[in-house]
Amino acid sequence: MSVLKSTAVVGAFTLLSRITGFVRDAFMLALLGASPLLDAFIIAFKFPNFFRRISAEGAFSAAFIPLYAGISATQSQQTAQDFARQAFTIMGLLLLGFVCAFELFTPALMKVFAPGFKDTPERLEMAISFTRITFPYILLISLSSLMGGVLNTLGKFAAWSAAPLLLNILMIASLLLLSPFVSNQGTALSWGVLSAGIAQFLLLWLVLARVQSPLYPIRPRITRGIKTLFSKMLPGIIGAGVFQINVFVDIWIGSFLAVGSLTYLHAADRLNQLPLSVIGIAISTAFLPTLSKLFQTQQHEKAQAQFTQALSYALILTLPAACALFILAHPIAKVLFERGAFTSADTLATAHTLQAFVVGLPAYVLAKVLSTGFFARQNTITPVRIGCMCVGVNFTLNIFFMFQTSLGYVGIALATALSSWVNVLFLSIRLNKDHIHVFTRPIGLVVGKIIGACATMLLVLQLALAPLKPLVFHHQGIWPWALLFALVALGLLSYFVCAHLIKLLDLKTIYQRARGRRK
Repeated sequence: MSVLKSTAVVGAFTLLSRITGFVRDAFMLALLGASPLLDAFIIAFKFPNFFRRISAEGAFSAAFIPLYAGISATQSQQTAQDFARQAFTIMGLLLLGFVCAFELFTPALMKVFAPGFKDTPERLEMAISFTRITFPYILLISLSSLMGGVLNTLGKFAAWSAAPLLLNILMIASLLLLSPFVSNQGTALSWGVLSAGIAQFLLLWLVLARVQSPLYPIRPRITRGIKTLFSKMLPGIIGAGVFQINVFVDIWIGSFLAVGSLTYLHAADRLNQLPLSVIGIAISTAFLPTLSKLFQTQQHEKAQAQFTQALSYALILTLPAACALFILAHPIAKVLFERGAFTSADTLATAHTLQAFVVGLPAYVLAKVLSTGFFARQNTITPVRIGCMCVGVNFTLNIFFMFQTSLGYVGIALATALSSWVNVLFLSIRLNKDHIHVFTRPIGLVVGKIIGACATMLLVLQLALAPLKPLVFHHQGIWPWALLFALVALGLLSYFVCAHLIKLLDLKTIYQRARGRRK
């Protein structure tokens, strides 16, 4: 399966999961509003997701997939399967112990990571209660990630990409159906998260059992492959942890701000995450196994070509997404979230926060792709060093925006965006030193054409938004949705038509490549 076709598969399922995620968030915001209860649940949801992104999407995947792909390419599939089962067993035991320890010390950890909650004891108690329910999710989703890594290496991308759908569906079902039977809606959402972890684990296990021998616990042994895996994981854990510390810097500072600030950051970040997931995670997920095999077999020229292609696709799709989200931030937030307990003032706060986040949207996606250039060569140390510096930049900017300006929660989003660009700059410089070229003439030509196409799209959207904006904001029912859909479609059409005319994209060629055919 080609990188483009793999990216399309991952992107399509990710897009579907993000759409259901918006439905989930719309229910949450409408029923709970920018309230202490929702702030508490957001914290409880952040904790397992923080560690998931370290163990599941970060260090483990970055270390496991290249090793598994290398063993499959240079040895036998049975050897690779034995290695995966050992990793499954040892990782499961370590995470089980970690979950038990975290459950025991949750109250103390909450006071460290969200110290501002001490001023609202009810919010603090709810956050502790919700976190104790949600945290075992990390064990289930991390083992699911391992199985997803095996499937991705085999060229089976659909199951792991579709798994997040279960999280959204079960959270919505819990909010609507379980709430009457538990103490509050936050508790219902928390049980929805845990049940989704169980469902995702079962889905991946059954799919893997269908296409290959399933993974199951065996007698743990510290083999050479396991030693290599954990030696590669350790700096990756630090590196992924460094990146995710930015998330907790935001939470730590946000806990001192007014009630509702964490809700605005969460809602805006959800919108910002749509293109990040559909483009960045999709490209890096599909790209890592291919690039790893090319480096393992010393095909450096082909690896460079694949790397340049991935960067081009990321830029072609991300820059217009950032521009469109910036100009349409207010109508998007209004149509998606403004109902029930979520007011027009909440909508405006979310829109301003989203605009700050999307300043860094291209950087978030590029960092995903650039990091793959290190992970594919089993270099997990360099991103750690760069990430440590970026945490310092993010923290400094957060403090500056919090105390030296009146930006508040918007400043938190802007600090995250700016520190991400610093991350991209230094990752690019280091890759060039390693003879994996980022600043190439083809990339420069692509960026120039993208800027031209984006300028055309922004002009078209601005002209269309002026007469339509009052209709979006002063009507109810289906009309705001229809008008927003029309604006998005108009933006897409103007961008891709312009991109085709200036020969940035050849839609026929893309279609042929997606089907795995030569032109």
